[in-house]
Amino acid sequence: MSHPASRAQTIDPKLFRQLLGCFPTGVAIITARAADGKPVGLTCNSFSSVSLEPPLVLFSLRKASSLLGVFGEASTFAINILSQDQDTLSSRFASSKITDKFDGVSWRFGPLGAPLIDDCLVSFECSFHARHEAGDHDIFIVEVKDMNTSSAGNALVFYKGAYMMLAESLRKLVLEGQLDTPDIDEAYRVLYGTLLRLACDRASEEEIDAIEASVNEIEQHQAVDALQMRIEATASFFSSISVAGHNEALRLMAQTMTKVLRERMTHVIPMRPRPDTFPLRRQIVDRLRARDAEGAERSLHEMINLLRKGEEEGTT
Repeated sequence: MSHPASRAQTIDPKLFRQLLGCFPTGVAIITARAADGKPVGLTCNSFSSVSLEPPLVLFSLRKASSLLGVFGEASTFAINILSQDQDTLSSRFASSKITDKFDGVSWRFGPLGAPLIDDCLVSFECSFHARHEAGDHDIFIVEVKDMNTSSAGNALVFYKGAYMMLAESLRKLVLEGQLDTPDIDEAYRVLYGTLLRLACDRASEEEIDAIEASVNEIEQHQAVDALQMRIEATASFFSSISVAGHNEALRLMAQTMTKVLRERMTHVIPMRPRPDTFPLRRQIVDRLRARDAEGAERSLHEMINLLRKGEEEGTT
């Protein structure tokens, strides 16, 4: 049976990367030995298994990577799977500003001569098997020759641009009541106030439209039994503001704060309908369109004050 042809969608690279982040991945440091004998390495979350017989795995490197030539000439590699306590190592080996990544890092050469980082969950020492070009990356398929484990901890997981263990730790603090309401309020004021100011300069009309669409969603889901839809719409409201601010670092912080918001609204202070906040959200949108940074931030502060007052009075 024939199917009507459909027009291919134009893929926006930034959105593509963001949506790929919805798939949680482990974090590894891939290491090798340069021609002069020095260890080199970089952080990678494109590691994957390929075959059991023979034992093959793969990782990919950007063609723009300064280490592509070194890895292309290497005959042995090590794949060091990081534990959740090794997030600083992940950041270190991902930084282009640190010349000697191994300075101060505990490591050793493995049986095949590849650098093994101490205290990782698992280390696989591998020999070269194949290399393939794929778009802006090269795929390295390597054969596992030796492996060991030295840690009983949990894996470091990367999800939506942030380490999941951070989000999970915050979730635990929220559920245990160890995050004070005034501290959370202050974090929202500072973070989203800054993002609103940036959005007044940088946001497109389409991005402001997205914020307004989330406001519409919040207003449509005011039934008492529509809590989950209200939570999703509220999370979308704040997420849309973070996108409109066009600051990647602040957007990642906002993702963590959205996690806190979801947990508090679900388990700590289940959010009842609050139609009294509708005008303030509308004001935020209107002031964004007018590029009125001070007005947008002021409306945000008023909304937070109103929500907190309602919570204290038992009406949220």
